[in-house]
Amino acid sequence: MSVKVKIKQSNNINSTIMPCITTRGLVVFPGNIVHFEVSRKQSINAIEESIENSGDIFLIAQKYIETENPTKEELYNFGVVSKIKQVLRVSETLIKVIVEGKYRAISEIYEWDQDFIRVNTKKADTVVVAEDEQAEVEATMRLIRTTFDKYLLSEANIPQDVISKIMLSTSAEQLSEYLPANLPFKFSDKQIVLEESVILKRLSIILDILQQEIKVLLVEGEIRDKLSYRMEKSQRDYYLREKMRTISDELDDGEDTRKEADLYRDKILELNLDEEANEKLLKETERLSKMPSGSQETAVIRTYLDTCINLPWGKFSDEKINIKAAKTILEKQHYGLVKVKERILEVLAVQKLTNNMPSQIICLVGPPGVGKTSIAKSIAECLDRKYSRMSLGGISDESEIRGHRRTYIGAMPGKIINAINTAKTSNPVVLLDEIDKISSDFRGDPASALLEVLDPSQNTAFKDLYLDIPFDLSKVLFITTANSLSTIPAPLLDRMDVIDLSSYTRIEKFNIAKKHLIPKQLISNGLGGRVKFADTAIYLLIDNYTQEAGVRGLERVITEVLRKCAIQVVSDENLKAISISMKNVITLLGPARKKPGFSNKKNAVGIANGLAWTSVGGELLPIEVQVIEGGTGAIELTGSLGDVMKESAKLALTFTKVNAEKYGIDKTIFKTIDIHIHAPEGAIPKDGPSAGITLTTALISSLSGKAVRSDVAMTGEITLHGNVLPIGGLKEKTMAAYREKMSTVIIPTANVSDLYEVDELVKENIVFIPVDNLKEALEITLVK
Repeated sequence: MSVKVKIKQSNNINSTIMPCITTRGLVVFPGNIVHFEVSRKQSINAIEESIENSGDIFLIAQKYIETENPTKEELYNFGVVSKIKQVLRVSETLIKVIVEGKYRAISEIYEWDQDFIRVNTKKADTVVVAEDEQAEVEATMRLIRTTFDKYLLSEANIPQDVISKIMLSTSAEQLSEYLPANLPFKFSDKQIVLEESVILKRLSIILDILQQEIKVLLVEGEIRDKLSYRMEKSQRDYYLREKMRTISDELDDGEDTRKEADLYRDKILELNLDEEANEKLLKETERLSKMPSGSQETAVIRTYLDTCINLPWGKFSDEKINIKAAKTILEKQHYGLVKVKERILEVLAVQKLTNNMPSQIICLVGPPGVGKTSIAKSIAECLDRKYSRMSLGGISDESEIRGHRRTYIGAMPGKIINAINTAKTSNPVVLLDEIDKISSDFRGDPASALLEVLDPSQNTAFKDLYLDIPFDLSKVLFITTANSLSTIPAPLLDRMDVIDLSSYTRIEKFNIAKKHLIPKQLISNGLGGRVKFADTAIYLLIDNYTQEAGVRGLERVITEVLRKCAIQVVSDENLKAISISMKNVITLLGPARKKPGFSNKKNAVGIANGLAWTSVGGELLPIEVQVIEGGTGAIELTGSLGDVMKESAKLALTFTKVNAEKYGIDKTIFKTIDIHIHAPEGAIPKDGPSAGITLTTALISSLSGKAVRSDVAMTGEITLHGNVLPIGGLKEKTMAAYREKMSTVIIPTANVSDLYEVDELVKENIVFIPVDNLKEALEITLVK
């Protein structure tokens, strides 16, 4: 179709700079009055700027409604220059504005500043159809009115004045701007209409949008009718069910649930519960009595009542505390752990004297495999109480502790109530295993829920969300276990009495293997009395095939040896007994599995043996230093060192520079060398201040050429002036020094009191030298 066009010129200035507001989901058309709310700071500033000047403001829609601060690329090109008619300030952050669209404009240059957006606009020309094409325009307008009539059949929310103005409009331009401005079209469709300059094309677009809207409204109507039918059916079903229930009652069909409710009522009254619990449970029985026996709600109430009634309300184990018998049990089941046994016997003695279990919660802390869980079982046996264990490792949902509300499908009580139910008494020993492994997320914080469980001032009336009635946990003895205290929340840790279980010594592992592990595994593998281990073979398994703080790995190795012995016994019927010697161990298991760690095994320059604490026990931490000539004074730190350890290295370097002459080091060389400090086993992260003394020793050794003694291990934090400060984890660190056959350990003087906790065997084999400053330490560590 060939269309003759002419340009509709404007009397206004073509290009104007004015404030701009970006609208979300709103497209303004010329000749239309629109009111909207403004809350963005930039938009409020733009309105204030416009009012102070001409009152004109440029309104342009942004492409994405959710964008808070749109860029130029996120805005459309066409907008409308509007006149602000009225402003109402609702609050400091909200303004209501009424504007009237004046003319379409194209945004040319945007200026974003801190106050508002300023834009250079150019008026958009409107192309109208020539006089000889008016017939086509009129035909399109008639089609629009006809289609709008159909649209009104589906959409009944159009105001009457809008309908009248659309139906009576004779101007094509006015119709093309008024209709999309007042109908609930998508804002992206409205923007398409606004950007079209040719009136005839604009009318065609409006016609297409109207026809599409009619299709959508028809589908919406069908969906609405279906939903209405479903609602009517649901109401009808409800009426019929109520009618059936009434008929059932008349025919005594609900007699079963009434009898069942009476049985539950009798059981509840026999429990002699407090008023709140009694009232709650009796109310549930009343609900049960009024329901048909086959309904789903009846099954839910039955499950709830059974759970509540089966709890051990007022049932307690009869304690028979005998300190001598308890001591015998502990000695029989556990080797070593002297201080742990003493602490447990103290708890039992107080319980016997006061007839009241101390309110403090016991927390057994130590590396894996040292017997934390078995100690808890022994405590239950000593008290003659029931024992129940619940693992907290990996729990991140608070409802695991508190339970789920009954409004949820599949609701159940939490782990605490389940543990009590399993024990069948109200005063069991409950082990909360791996309390340091709990975490929190959007489902809640289990540690906060445990506060109510463990706090003696709160747990007398613990409310599980499923039960929704108080249960007394004050008579329960809670014992927790953890590998590390660092991940336990402080409020929770504050309520616990911590007992440390340290790493086992070589001698302790030998005795545990001989007296406990081997007899147990001989029975488990069907080899009782047929296999004997030589003492040297047990020591070989400990030294060359395991590397751990506890004995779990040792037990696995012993089991592996016995499985291979079982094959020999089954294969040779004449084989009556097997003796396991050092040679047999190597034959059965192959070469040693424990790889020797790197350390200063001979007096060497630039290598010092430090000591480190880990969650699974102490470790030897050697530090290496190399000096590279022809450098620029740079320092390189490698070995996965943390920030604190890097700072210790800088302290060591500063001390070395200041005291260089005392140790025969030329001060001028620091500008011509590079220093590389490395902690072996680079894949393992290392941090903490206690390596300060080791770093300084290795650094001064490397620069002075004096070797470091290989039989000396050291630990201690340093200051800028060379003072040695106390450290933690001395017990585990000294155990590592003993394991690595160190003869001397340098410790801070402030840690001398901690030697009381160090194992006696370690103190017999290691000389401890306390120091106050680096000068004393270097006198001992550097070979003269």
